[in-house]
Amino acid sequence: MKPIKTVNIVGMGALGLLYGALIAEGAGTDCVTYVMDEDRYARHKNDRYTANGKPVHFSIVKAEDAKPCDLLIVAVKYPALESALDTMTTSVGEDTLIISVMNGISSEEILGARYGMDRIIHAVALGMDAMHFGTELIYSKAGQLCLGVVDPTMAEKLNALTAFLDGTSVTYTVEEDIIRRMWSKFMINVGINQTCMVYGTTYEGATVPGSVEYMTLIAAMREVILIANTEGIRLTEEDLMQSLGILHSLAPDATPSMGQDRINKRPSEVELFAGTMIHFGQKHGIPLPANEFLYRRVREIEASY
Repeated sequence: MKPIKTVNIVGMGALGLLYGALIAEGAGTDCVTYVMDEDRYARHKNDRYTANGKPVHFSIVKAEDAKPCDLLIVAVKYPALESALDTMTTSVGEDTLIISVMNGISSEEILGARYGMDRIIHAVALGMDAMHFGTELIYSKAGQLCLGVVDPTMAEKLNALTAFLDGTSVTYTVEEDIIRRMWSKFMINVGINQTCMVYGTTYEGATVPGSVEYMTLIAAMREVILIANTEGIRLTEEDLMQSLGILHSLAPDATPSMGQDRINKRPSEVELFAGTMIHFGQKHGIPLPANEFLYRRVREIEASY
């Protein structure tokens, strides 16, 4: 496996900008390129971005002009994944590795179905509080990237990825059970993202014990534990408490992506969270009242834009 030297990123939201900035801090901005479809390129080619008030300058290219890269990071919202699969095409070469920092538990399989699971390193972005407004990225916690493989033959490729990240400002861990870690992050997102959007609140507002926001958060997360266990994934109440610890460590006045969606009147990832949960509930004949409530309220909020 050859060393990683070039990185293309599809998606220039909070996580896309965060990882571009963290990689550039160590490896330089020359190695990072953002790839966009023609319409997005026309809108953003002259934008100037900042990360915590500091200017960051990246190459932005149309997909048709992109070159194959060593590492491709997919950082789009779930509704944009289908179009991103086409945007990525010119960035994928013979030796390109792909990681997804998207929410949810299904993007790796979707990417692998298109480009081959032999180039997918499973990844979970955990513990950051990045917010993206216009061309401004704000964060107090960069979090960590949890990495792992489900196929032992991918170990050499994982080693190439970690060797590259060692030369950047990306903090990472290598997980023995990456699928369990993905479900743990899914549990956090199902709870905090949807709760913050429905109640128009922040990390702090959603984690006040005894509040309706807190009770909704906990109920939604416990439903994920129930579904995960039914699917053979070992999530526990201890995982829930650890997740609360992560939430308490984030900027109290910040809000996650769905909270930002409500502020900016954008479509959310409710299908990825409550929608996925409701699908599993129907599959197993398990009622999920918290997620059914959150799904209904998010759709009502979106319809009011």
